[in-house]
Amino acid sequence: MYVPRHFAPTDESVRQLLDRHGAADLITVTEDGLQATLLPFVHDPDAGEHGSLIGHMARNNDQWRLPTQGPALVIVRGPDAYVTPTWYPSKADHHRHVPTWNYLTAHVHGELLVHDDPAWVEDQVRRLTDKHEAGAVTPWSVDDAPAAYLQGQLRAIVGVELSITRVEAKFKLSQNRAQSDITGVVRGLRSRGRGEDHAMADAVDAHRPVETHRPVDGGRPRRRGDLADDGLPVRGGDFDPRDQ
Repeated sequence: MYVPRHFAPTDESVRQLLDRHGAADLITVTEDGLQATLLPFVHDPDAGEHGSLIGHMARNNDQWRLPTQGPALVIVRGPDAYVTPTWYPSKADHHRHVPTWNYLTAHVHGELLVHDDPAWVEDQVRRLTDKHEAGAVTPWSVDDAPAAYLQGQLRAIVGVELSITRVEAKFKLSQNRAQSDITGVVRGLRSRGRGEDHAMADAVDAHRPVETHRPVDGGRPRRRGDLADDGLPVRGGDFDPRDQ
């Protein structure tokens, strides 16, 4: 994954994304070509050396049966949103701006393990249910289902676990903009209020760059990420091949 310095998240931010995400794409390379399935996962940071992502898929899904060639990949996503340059106050000074797309993502690499074990699968389903029912006024419990019915449902799925070997992550959240433009993005997203706009506004606001020092010439404070990886200032809009 290409990650410009100003879009590189902290380890804690990545862990929060893995803990809180909904569903993610499991991708494997097999003798039949690429296989992919969208699955809800639970992040277990204490499993193995680097943690794991645990989930399940339908027994009728051939992906779990096909031997993987090399490591597997899970693509985890947070909120994403279109950003219009009309939200930048600096647009009044010049028109060197174009639209962009903000997003959070992590590419989680590891070894895929299959658990065709009813006890393991039931434990995973309970953990997944507890994660997503947390905070509900009347949360549903696995034990609400009749035992015989539950066992039939569990026989129809197979457990999968990605034993994590490395994680690459990118949080593209307008960090290469001036503080006033970042504020404009946050306000614009909250005002538009469609899709994941509010969640994205919170993410942009939470990941504002830290101001380091104010230049003696009275210009705006320099920030981490003011320079692209090639040492050149990031000018105009952030829809730039260097940032995608």
